[in-house]
Amino acid sequence: MANEQNPYGRDYQKAVDLGPSGFDPHAPYQPIDPNSIDTNQLQANSDEKNLALLAHLLGCVGAIFGSVFGFAGPLIIWLTQKDKSVFVEQQAREALNFQITMLLAMFVCTIITFASCGTLFPILFVPMVLQVVFGIIATLSVSNGNAYRYPVNVRLIK
Repeated sequence: MANEQNPYGRDYQKAVDLGPSGFDPHAPYQPIDPNSIDTNQLQANSDEKNLALLAHLLGCVGAIFGSVFGFAGPLIIWLTQKDKSVFVEQQAREALNFQITMLLAMFVCTIITFASCGTLFPILFVPMVLQVVFGIIATLSVSNGNAYRYPVNVRLIK
């Protein structure tokens, strides 16, 4: 029956704090900076993986078709998903920064080609090959649920 420690009988259990250690439900809200989160530790669901995969793949497809607008797909995904999913936001931002970097590289390679009077014409294909190769690597990495960071990337968008 009831005793001093448990006045309600044996089926009664004392309520415990279910939150993390030191959790205070009355503490003021502290927003989390998305850049401080390690995306390798996030568990992305299939929709998030697909959107992140699409962000990397659209940049790759833009390069395959010879378009300088490879940044448009990652830009649209980043703008629409940046407040909904940290994983998708970080991967779309990474893809967008890479596409902008490759656009700048294409511009520099074009200037070099004109300066060399067309002698260095093959250099124009280097950014496109990099977009395709790294785009495929990033797509495969994200399809496995891992975050991907491009090795050659100017991170303009933070």
